[in-house]
Amino acid sequence: MKHKSFILFSLVVALCSHGNLAQAQDTVRSVVETGRLDSLNSTILKEKRLIEVFTPRNYKAGSTDKYDVLYVLDGGNWNTGLIAKIQGFLENEQSMPPTIIVSILGIDRNKDLTPTHVASLKTSGGADNFLGFIKDELIPYINQKYPSNGENTLWGHSFGGLFVVNAMLNAPKTFKSYIAVDPSFWWDSSYLPKITAGKLSALKDANITLFMSGREGQEGATMKIDTMDLILKKLAPKGLTWKSIRYPDETHSSIRFKSTYDGLKFSYGWLNNGIDFHPTNGIILKDKPITVWYFGDSTRVRYTLDGSNPTLSSAKIQDEIVINDAAKITVKQFSNRERFDKVKTGIFTKGKTLAPISKQSKLQSGGFHYDYYEGEFDKVEDLKKKSPQKSGITNADFDIAKLPRKNNFALVVEGVLETKEEGYYGFVLDAEKGSKLYLNNQLIIHWDGSNTNRNSPYSYILPLTKGFYTLRLEHIRKNENSKLKLAYLTPSIFATKQAVPIPLNLQFGKP
Repeated sequence: MKHKSFILFSLVVALCSHGNLAQAQDTVRSVVETGRLDSLNSTILKEKRLIEVFTPRNYKAGSTDKYDVLYVLDGGNWNTGLIAKIQGFLENEQSMPPTIIVSILGIDRNKDLTPTHVASLKTSGGADNFLGFIKDELIPYINQKYPSNGENTLWGHSFGGLFVVNAMLNAPKTFKSYIAVDPSFWWDSSYLPKITAGKLSALKDANITLFMSGREGQEGATMKIDTMDLILKKLAPKGLTWKSIRYPDETHSSIRFKSTYDGLKFSYGWLNNGIDFHPTNGIILKDKPITVWYFGDSTRVRYTLDGSNPTLSSAKIQDEIVINDAAKITVKQFSNRERFDKVKTGIFTKGKTLAPISKQSKLQSGGFHYDYYEGEFDKVEDLKKKSPQKSGITNADFDIAKLPRKNNFALVVEGVLETKEEGYYGFVLDAEKGSKLYLNNQLIIHWDGSNTNRNSPYSYILPLTKGFYTLRLEHIRKNENSKLKLAYLTPSIFATKQAVPIPLNLQFGKP
């Protein structure tokens, strides 16, 4: 897995704010996990069952927001307290979404969690009934009473892990993800591994995930997880995405921590760094190919050049993709939950070199001209009939952070750009939604906020020749934390991937 920094967008560029100082990270935070104790009378189990429900921290009563649900076997603080903290950490790290946690409090785990009866444990063998309770009574109850979106995960440890895999084999579509922590597959002479081969065909179109964990060494081997691994390696259908891992130096109890962290991350397969390729759009000349650079994590990322939606059988993403003709590049990052898949497209049209204009009189080098407008604007057209509160030149002293307002203003920068080379130029804009960049009155970048990775700038490649081109940048600032950065690459530095500020001596504006 390769992860690289995109030098192109890390440089100091012209027309940019020096930025707000990063907020100090809060290093002291007191969190008390509290859930709501609830219960329901089970017809299937013929008893009252207690549950504790933890709604997301930011959930407000009356909100229409819906959430995934994580069901925890062997509930109570022994498991649920640990899981709630790990889930909260992963949510803060943006590795999983806000989630409802349902802690299923136990009464007789030997009965509820084991799939067969053995003589040494007289209450054992009640897993079918307990699964029926969860599937037909508990989940409908949670869906009706709490803000569930119907996408569920089941977590279990030891006997609970045995139950998790048994549930997957017998009712595979009940849960989207199954997490089995050090499962007791030794139960009843490895009963569950023995029946697995005959059950897997039912998972063909289930589109679910299974994460299993175990311990290295002799004690770990006694759990018979390796036996289940061999069966899954040979027979697991495409509808099952699974992973099995062994941890060194862990006990049957301590393994819960790493397993929960890794299991939840695997359940989503959610990579927060997004899709980042550049240039994102542009114009290509006949017989003069261009290179699109991909930056970021390449795990489970596929692409096409014909505009079709990539699948996992499509070409794997590369650091550099050469485009020889008009193309619509579509890049897709696959997660383990389809709704978190990410797609980004770029359109490259075949065209001609943009013709320069005649150098206009009454222009002077040293910076573009700018007009600054105060107010709450949705689009630049709102500026018509408005007079700017401030005007000036984007010279060496210009700094957007020094403008009177931090937000609720518009900035229009326009002038003439001189080019000294012939070939492909790349323009890079990092701005706020609604910002636009024009060259010779041709819109080349519209920062509409639709990038899969919204922290990534927009970029455009096009062929220019030596001469002069009109440039216009429109920026509406609503959020004081937004950026405004403009940079470019000339033909001679394009291969370096290092965008630079437009030199002041190549910027012409009206005095």
